[in-house]
Amino acid sequence: MPLLSELSAGDRGRVTRVGGDADAARRLMEMGLMRGTTIEVIRRAPLGDPLEVRVRGFMLTLRRTEAEHIEVE
Repeated sequence: MPLLSELSAGDRGRVTRVGGDADAARRLMEMGLMRGTTIEVIRRAPLGDPLEVRVRGFMLTLRRTEAEHIEVE
């Protein structure tokens, strides 16, 4: 499965798994990144970090290290 950090601007996916340590995973899920949620990559910073995504109708900015823990399909 691809990771959120591997998607390009304009790509969409559905969250299949949120990994990482327990605190990081809980924090991401509290921000709305739950299994089954549709997510769209809006843009990336020039060096690829951070990336801006649309999830559940709002914009969210994630570090690449955080996005590497989110699997999408």
